[in-house]
Amino acid sequence: MSHKSAKIAATIAPFQGREFDAHYLSFFDCFNRQLFYEAHDVLEEMWLPQKKGPNGSFYKGLIQLAGAFVHLQKQRLRPAGALFKLADTNLRQYPATHEGLGLAEIWRMIEQWLAKLESGNFELNPLNDHSAPRLEVPVA
Repeated sequence: MSHKSAKIAATIAPFQGREFDAHYLSFFDCFNRQLFYEAHDVLEEMWLPQKKGPNGSFYKGLIQLAGAFVHLQKQRLRPAGALFKLADTNLRQYPATHEGLGLAEIWRMIEQWLAKLESGNFELNPLNDHSAPRLEVPVA
């Protein structure tokens, strides 16, 4: 087991045995703690073997959403904007509620973050400890 896989295994352990996949639930836990890179990693491990499946674009969109915030944390504002747009495109392929998640709220969140970046001409980072996004944990 690689160091990365061991870390992911530890991250998902508290979420085992629940209705949704532990990777999926761990994604939200990491995201809401502003561990956006870890959120990306944990969901990517689940997504890779099923990326061509019916939920492939859904998980890819969530991974891109987390990736956009990784870019914001690293002050890479234009790449963040590009990932927000890709995430939006992928997530809009699904109904407003999918896999227990309210996508309409996420679509609005993406629009708001893109608007903040664009209004600052990609020179002002809207991400700070007080503005960090939160996602509602999916319910069955």
